[in-house]
Amino acid sequence: MTINYSKLPSHIRASTKRYIEHGVKPGDFLTAVICNDLKESFARADEINTERMFDIVSFFYNEAP
Repeated sequence: MTINYSKLPSHIRASTKRYIEHGVKPGDFLTAVICNDLKESFARADEINTERMFDIVSFFYNEAP
């Protein structure tokens, strides 16, 4: 299975890849997304992540193992 990280904002790709491929715990924003905590995800999101929340959640639902 090939994971398409290009669907994510560029500034969270590396930490997402480290989490998926090596189990390295990500920061608070990605942890909230992974835990499906919508309220905390928006509270921790920067402007770009807020605008791209649909893409980020879709990535984890459709691409992440």
